[in-house]
Amino acid sequence: QVELVESGGGSVQAGGSLTLSCKVSGVTPPLYCMAWYRQLPGRERESVASLISSSGTTYYADSVKGRFTISRVNTNKDFILQMDNVQREDTAMYYCVTARFCLGAGISVTGGAPAWGQGTQVTVTS
Repeated sequence: QVELVESGGGSVQAGGSLTLSCKVSGVTPPLYCMAWYRQLPGRERESVASLISSSGTTYYADSVKGRFTISRVNTNKDFILQMDNVQREDTAMYYCVTARFCLGAGISVTGGAPAWGQGTQVTVTS
């Protein structure tokens, strides 16, 4: 069973930077997808960025392209989301997730149930 724990959320001024971390424990498939999602109250969870473990290929939502970077922590299972030049609209609860396959900037539900973290709040102030 895979367990994910996010950290690094908090309050940041617009234009600033924040790094979210996802610590992954348990048994993961040899090849899998790492991704970040975010959610505002009353809205659907939306994909932000994904990374294919085997190739290192990354995908980003248009709203964060050029500002956010998803990457692995060395060769570990852990991964991060570097958020630069954050904007008010980036305020949300952020979740990390692993799944068997990526689909665009998010995950595919084929290949088994994904594993989600509990979320970490990011608040961007003006």
